[in-house]
Amino acid sequence: MRKITLLSLTVIFIASCKIKVDKNKDHKSFATNYVDPFIGTGGHGHTYPGATVPFGMLQVSPDNGISSWDWCSGYHYSDSIVSGFSHLHLSGTGIGDLADILFMPTNKKLDLTAKAASRDFLPYKSKYNHVNEKAVPGYYQVFLEDPKINVELTSTQRTAYHKYTYNNNDTQSVIVDLGFAINWDKAIKTSIKIEDANTISGYRYSTGWAKNQKVFFVAKFSKPITESIITADKKVVSGQNAEGENTALQLFFDSKNSTELGIKVALSSVSIENAKGNLDKDQEFEKVKAAASSDWNKALSKITVETPVDSLKTIFYTALYHAQVAPVTYSDKNGQFRREDDKIITAKDYTAYSTLSLWDTFRAENPLLTILEPTKVSDLVNSMLAYYETKKILPVWTLYANETNTMTGYHSIPVIVDAYMKGIKGFDAEKAFEAMKATMMQDERGLNFYKKYGYIPYNLLDESVTITLEYAYDDWCVAQMAKALGKQADYEFFSKRSKAYEYLFDAKSGFMRGKSEDGKSWNEPFDPKHSNHREHTDYTEGNAWQHSWFVPHNVDDFVKLHGGNDTFTKRLEQLFTESSEITGNNVSADISGLIGQYAHGNEPSHHIAYMFNHAGQPWRTQYWVRHILDTQYNTTANGLSGNEDCGQMSAWYVFSSMGLYPMNPASGEYEIGSPIFEKSTLNLPNGKTFVIEAENVSDKKFYIQSATLNGKAFNKTAISHQEMLKGGVLHFVMGAQPNKNWGLN
Repeated sequence: MRKITLLSLTVIFIASCKIKVDKNKDHKSFATNYVDPFIGTGGHGHTYPGATVPFGMLQVSPDNGISSWDWCSGYHYSDSIVSGFSHLHLSGTGIGDLADILFMPTNKKLDLTAKAASRDFLPYKSKYNHVNEKAVPGYYQVFLEDPKINVELTSTQRTAYHKYTYNNNDTQSVIVDLGFAINWDKAIKTSIKIEDANTISGYRYSTGWAKNQKVFFVAKFSKPITESIITADKKVVSGQNAEGENTALQLFFDSKNSTELGIKVALSSVSIENAKGNLDKDQEFEKVKAAASSDWNKALSKITVETPVDSLKTIFYTALYHAQVAPVTYSDKNGQFRREDDKIITAKDYTAYSTLSLWDTFRAENPLLTILEPTKVSDLVNSMLAYYETKKILPVWTLYANETNTMTGYHSIPVIVDAYMKGIKGFDAEKAFEAMKATMMQDERGLNFYKKYGYIPYNLLDESVTITLEYAYDDWCVAQMAKALGKQADYEFFSKRSKAYEYLFDAKSGFMRGKSEDGKSWNEPFDPKHSNHREHTDYTEGNAWQHSWFVPHNVDDFVKLHGGNDTFTKRLEQLFTESSEITGNNVSADISGLIGQYAHGNEPSHHIAYMFNHAGQPWRTQYWVRHILDTQYNTTANGLSGNEDCGQMSAWYVFSSMGLYPMNPASGEYEIGSPIFEKSTLNLPNGKTFVIEAENVSDKKFYIQSATLNGKAFNKTAISHQEMLKGGVLHFVMGAQPNKNWGLN
């Protein structure tokens, strides 16, 4: 679970990241010019700036080496020390892990036998300055001030490329540290071997958030190794290989003929042989860098936006970039990958993916992928079905073949249903339904209480309200799949259970509250602003204000529970205007990006502003969505108001800035909000385009006055995925005052 240790920072220097754009260039070819990977690396964004390609297996990036919460990705913009460059990283998560297979260049012989109590005692660490640091999609560069070495990184799908430039006649050396104790996880077994003059290989087994992580690697150098020093558990060993809990290696290379040293590194979850199979054949660094940029331009050009405000383009394309760095490729070139039960299986006719932060991403990130990458969505479903084979339940939060069981619900279910209902093929629908039904009918993670009482009593399980509401939504999703497959009895059963929210709604206060197992008494005393992090609480990473709105599958019934539109909208408006203090002694740090009690920095709030659409006041959705767009994102390193969470924070912006949002992610519909761009063009996978135009839009004119779809009057607050796939133009006329008659049909 998200156990957080906050590091108090007296000064955090946040630099605005300026992007130079050639206005005369074809936008589709130069979308990467607008991306700033440093956005989100400050504050609580938890992103990394290093090199990767869309959904790539590797994320080669700098590691500062501090295991505090805001360093979850291994990097934080406030830091000025780099400990090395490892090959696996998490984008925006609330827990740290990975940072495996660390490389670091140096220019002198170092003692690797000394124990480092903290990163300050690492002999190979170096200072750096953001002035001498650069990041663009697929490429990262930094100058190390202590050894005076320039580091450049790029990547293909399964191979990372390093280029180190040393001073003339300086010692050329590289450290490979497989222990890297100044990290989130703990190495339990490592091995390193010099295979020939240009090649090393090995593995790293570790335990951390991922309890059983096994990473195999191979690295090829552009120059022959002239000298080597190998250590195992802080002792120098003889020979060409070593094994132990912590192994490390210092290599030396000839400095006479060139100041540059190139390295190729490939990993595998299966074996060293598979890592060798993943290693690209000889390619020049600059060609790989150019290819990575081309891959990103192609990925980013699936949506084009037009606005005279360059900062909005920077925010948008950086968001679109972050929405495509995870999930990550997991299966090897030969299709093999390690499953949770340690078995090696082969992905046939699909690519297996890992880093599935489903509690976060089911809301907007996964629906966005149904537009950008429907084939990869099918692969994701097959990846989840492969995990289903281990314990006969679907995954919760999978990380490098490990079920972390992090967060609540089983939100692989809405991802599968969303894919199926949108017509995405390539997976076994009957097997998928079997997996969903089996998952929701087992007894783990509070489902035993949920089945017995119809809700989860607060005195039997922490976070009972959040878990109940999320299980109700998962049930609704199972019901929709059952209906589509003609399983009427299952449809009726899960539809009935999906109304579990009714048990917990307190009509008097308007909040979802913890209820005891007798079904009569509420959890007292009750303070809707109270938060306790993960224990002795009815809510997950939040409070009653933030978690009382999760009924995305039946908003109309939810409005009726409140007593109708007027009461509902008054309470909903109060969410945004209430004072922002959070009470309690162990407040969750995930409660960030506050607008009143609305917390945009954490996912449970993300759908809420769109609920006004269902209560006869769509202009309030337009107002609050635009307010969130304007206040919760910017172009600095602190440009995200909360954890990026593997693309969800960014996917919210991508959708909402175009004027759409999947409030109910598995419904196949997108709610209408307030478009921020004059024109957004979705280049759809079927070859058609769907254009969203916002006539007269500005920072003051964000209310919809009227709309047409392909020239015909459009007076609805939602549009279906299938309507979008037909292509066409959705045209809005915007104004400074709300039109309270639009969108009421």
